[in-house]
Amino acid sequence: MSRLDKKVAIVAGGATGIGAACARRYSREGARVIIGDLNIDVARELAESLGPDAIAVRYDASDADSIKNLIDTTVETFGTINVLHNNVALTSPAVQALDTTVVDIPLDTWNAILNVNVTSFLLGSKYAIPHMIEAGGGSIINTSSDSGRVGDLVRTAYGASKAAVISLTQHIAVQYGLQGIRCNAITPGVILSEQMKSDAALVNFIKPHILTPEFGTPDDIASLATFLASDESLYITGQAIACDGGHLAHQPQMADVRRAQ
Repeated sequence: MSRLDKKVAIVAGGATGIGAACARRYSREGARVIIGDLNIDVARELAESLGPDAIAVRYDASDADSIKNLIDTTVETFGTINVLHNNVALTSPAVQALDTTVVDIPLDTWNAILNVNVTSFLLGSKYAIPHMIEAGGGSIINTSSDSGRVGDLVRTAYGASKAAVISLTQHIAVQYGLQGIRCNAITPGVILSEQMKSDAALVNFIKPHILTPEFGTPDDIASLATFLASDESLYITGQAIACDGGHLAHQPQMADVRRAQ
């Protein structure tokens, strides 16, 4: 039996990369899928490829009305919500170039990243939870990052936003668990999306620090997300689950020790 049979699953930020992989997997597992994305043409193309039980909705994670419309359209179309996957992040090269150190980051950049990466998760959950409770419960999945667990030389706002996602996940789990809502975060490490493949220097820097032979792909995240969306994970909530090839599981000197052997 398909693990998500008859469930209604929203992927907020679902047109490409990890989001698209999750949308495809949810659909294969029997879910009716709503793909929310600012890139509506790509989202529609993906939805059409998944068949009549998938639709695309224009979704601007920086706009509260657009987020509410995604939730409302889902309920109007399919009658309920069982899974909400908050997956969007502001990661354009232009923004990343400005997301530098605590002293140098422009305040507008900080605010924009926190708005998309955290506030949109709050609002999506805020609007979806009443419908999920009415349906008898559901699963919220938040895409965080290894960057939310450790510091870095740059990307201050991105790291802080992903740490906030982990805390938000725990608060949702605590506040609505007895009403049947589970909420978990996934913390990907380096995932070989098309965008990451183009940054060969970063890939080469990180490769010695993972414990698996190769980097993960968006499909690896989709496998974990499908488990969290399904009833197989009914006793798992409030967790931040790493999918990072063991990137943060070892002593910092591990790569140097390997090279010396």
